[in-house]
Amino acid sequence: MQNDIYNIKRLLNTKNGTFSYYSLVEMKNQGFDIEKMPFSIRILLENALRNFDDFAITRENVETLLNWKPEASDKDIPFKPARVLMQDFTGVPAVVDIASLRAEVARRGKNPDEINPLIPVDLVIDHSVQVDYFGTEYSYSRNMDEEYKRNGERYQFLKWAQQSFSNFSVVPPGMGICHQVNLEYLSKGVIERNGEVFPDTLVGTDSHTPMVNGIGVIAWGVGGIEAEAAILGQPIYFIMPEVIGLKLTGRIPLGSTSTDMVLTIAELLRKYGVVGKFVEVFGPGLDSLSVPDRATIGNMSPEFGCTVTYFPIDDKTLEYMRLSNRSEDQLQLVEDYCKANLLWRTGKETITYTDVLELDLSTIEPTIAGPKRPQDKILLKNLAPTFVDILDKGFGRKYSKPQDQMTRWFAEGGSSQPAQTKAPMPSDTKIEEKVKDGMKMVAVTVGSEQFMLSDGAVAIAAITSCTNTSNPYVMIGAGLVAKKARERGLDIKPWVKTSLAPGSKVVTDYLTKADLLGDLEALKFHVVGYGCTSCIGNSGPLPAHIAKAIDDHDLVLASVLSGNRNFEARIHPQIKMNFLMSPMLVVVFALAGRVDFDIMNEPVSYDPNQLPVYLKDIWPTNDEINKVLSEVLSPKQYEKSYATLFDGNDIWKKLEIPKEKIYEWDDKSTYIKEAPFFKNLPDEPEALQDIKNANVLLFLGDSITTDHISPAGSYGENSAAGKYLLSRGVEKVDFNSYGSRRGHDEVMIRGTFANVRIKNALADKEGGYTKYKPTGEEMSVYEASVKYKETKTPLLVLAGKEYGSGSSRDWAAKGTFLLGVKAVLAESYERIHRSNLVGMGVLPLQYKNGENAASLGLTGKESFSISGIAKDIKPLKEINVIAVKDNGEKIEFTVIARLDSKIEIEYYRNGGILQYVLRQFLQKA
Repeated sequence: MQNDIYNIKRLLNTKNGTFSYYSLVEMKNQGFDIEKMPFSIRILLENALRNFDDFAITRENVETLLNWKPEASDKDIPFKPARVLMQDFTGVPAVVDIASLRAEVARRGKNPDEINPLIPVDLVIDHSVQVDYFGTEYSYSRNMDEEYKRNGERYQFLKWAQQSFSNFSVVPPGMGICHQVNLEYLSKGVIERNGEVFPDTLVGTDSHTPMVNGIGVIAWGVGGIEAEAAILGQPIYFIMPEVIGLKLTGRIPLGSTSTDMVLTIAELLRKYGVVGKFVEVFGPGLDSLSVPDRATIGNMSPEFGCTVTYFPIDDKTLEYMRLSNRSEDQLQLVEDYCKANLLWRTGKETITYTDVLELDLSTIEPTIAGPKRPQDKILLKNLAPTFVDILDKGFGRKYSKPQDQMTRWFAEGGSSQPAQTKAPMPSDTKIEEKVKDGMKMVAVTVGSEQFMLSDGAVAIAAITSCTNTSNPYVMIGAGLVAKKARERGLDIKPWVKTSLAPGSKVVTDYLTKADLLGDLEALKFHVVGYGCTSCIGNSGPLPAHIAKAIDDHDLVLASVLSGNRNFEARIHPQIKMNFLMSPMLVVVFALAGRVDFDIMNEPVSYDPNQLPVYLKDIWPTNDEINKVLSEVLSPKQYEKSYATLFDGNDIWKKLEIPKEKIYEWDDKSTYIKEAPFFKNLPDEPEALQDIKNANVLLFLGDSITTDHISPAGSYGENSAAGKYLLSRGVEKVDFNSYGSRRGHDEVMIRGTFANVRIKNALADKEGGYTKYKPTGEEMSVYEASVKYKETKTPLLVLAGKEYGSGSSRDWAAKGTFLLGVKAVLAESYERIHRSNLVGMGVLPLQYKNGENAASLGLTGKESFSISGIAKDIKPLKEINVIAVKDNGEKIEFTVIARLDSKIEIEYYRNGGILQYVLRQFLQKA
């Protein structure tokens, strides 16, 4: 074959046929030290060898991988994934972009059918279900009804895309979370396509895509912008990564779970610093971890900051594939190919890593994380004093522990169910503040029921997210906690909003078979939907009387959830502390109703006879959990759940869609609008320009996440987005979430940098505000950007460390671009967001080591001119900045242009990656 530059294409003979493949063994025979390479680098190497075309993937690219060194390099490497995974929040704008590309191609008289996914794309609708109803048998069905009412137009658009695009499938709402569906069903380990076999690889438009690293699949999260380029045949480029080896020894001890393990690893890796790096797991401790245990770790890769946390394929992989109903033919193909091509883990490898971190699993203790970052590990036994410290230092509150009688009164709570979220607050509700023993408590009376609320009460208890619901061990464990609690006569507290949102229907199948779903439901952990719910902020409204008590008395309440994210205002805007933990502990804290107690030594609650019930009384043993697992888990569970994956319910089946290949954009729509990026795009990009006399739109600190930047969650009628929708005739009750309107740029631009917790040093108040420099007037970020556009003033964002961490939200970059921001200057970037900025034509600039805004004396009130862009731009070039203060004083310094490769320079020159792809297509058409 012409592209087989090393003559390594060989045949693999299996009982199911003969297939061709690119042999890493042959590369070894040619003198390359393949066996010393990390498995993850071997897969990247195979990918480059197989896709070599001497254009997009060059000989230099291949040689860079062949010569991988532990210290990595600053050279860029290409990656062409075998497939793409999307969820609906990030998928809708991606599909809007591709449909918009089609529209522009048609306007130019070219064939729009040529704009099609070139590799398989699976889009799972999982991010739109909201917990409006809870604690009842009808919660799931009514939440689904509400979901369709809110999102019918978006779903019609996605169903149209499924019919109009080739290689594009949609999993309808209510079937599962994309990462769990990917782990349990979509991932194959090894792919056979057109007589050729190769490793299963993908990118996903969600940062938790590395979950499938646990089943031996190289995959990571990218922004929708990069994913769209991959779909259209463009390689993804990134700098050759360092690979950190994570050596595991020992076994997880009794009483600890995989959740405790992953939260421990999150702290370990984040403290070491693995942003932009690969992590590869090895060591004897790996043999004791099941694929769901491994996937729990892989899922939280973005919380560590790394690109992947890779687990090579081994016997445990095949064991899980068999259990999850993969065919025996597929299992044999995986084993034959991986063993023939140096991709099978034996445990005897001598791999050279950039560095090695060690973790003895036997040292794992019960752990939670919070209250606002997943890497902020707290040993369960230390929660009470940690809470007191956070309350003091974070909220300026002095904590005084109630006397025993008050503790009991608080713990007893009440027995009646909280008012449903859709109902108004009962007219006989009373909310009174009381101070007892120096502690502020709020007495809430609803009819004949009264309970006390104070700082530290649990308002939301959510078993949510694929992170843990993909792991049967902790889910069965949660069911057994519920069963034991019921046997002791316990109930959840009446102020706790509970929910169970599994990542797939497999979970409810085995919980039902184990006769444990009923125990969870008895504690009001009813299924509210099969989607991401609370983990992405779709917790729904709190009961009206709880919400009023929080607002009127400034209570610091908590959420407990089995998810992976707990950033500020993410779970619910009224809840200020959010703690990550295992599903088992979520049930425990729902029973306790609070987090401010010594869970190891104080009662979780009291039974009907007022006898104390402790954690040890309701915690199941490993043997109890494993016994149930052995009885209920089988391939049939997976076969049953996935047999109808693509069917959808009656509402989905009845959705009417247009037949045309060019989407008919509706100007009246406030959900779907043609993207503004491609209309009348010039055939050639304009020459690069230096940035002159730019003003700062926002001056931000460290750890600014994409939750802070990108529109997410709910918004009010006085927000810029709310005012816009009201002007379009949309009533407040129909606002829906920002995520549901990601296909409409006018809504999204108004919500960019509008997070209620963002702190802009240029504004006096918290939230999405800034000061318009010419007048000093404080206004919303959007309103200021409009005024700056009128005077053609370029804009900058100044930030600190870890800018853009969190979810892979392309709108964090799209919104930044549409606001008129030409460049961002930060101390460091999270990988995905930096790439997305480049993909939107926004220049990421980085302070030199040891420098930042404070050390340079910047206040954000200066006028900035940046030179060195227009001429001789090259990867990682140092360019000059002059900041001029109002008094004429100049601050001159140099920064690094984080255009990390030649191809990124081309993307930036073209105004974005999709503009580049469109121009390439039009030149060839």
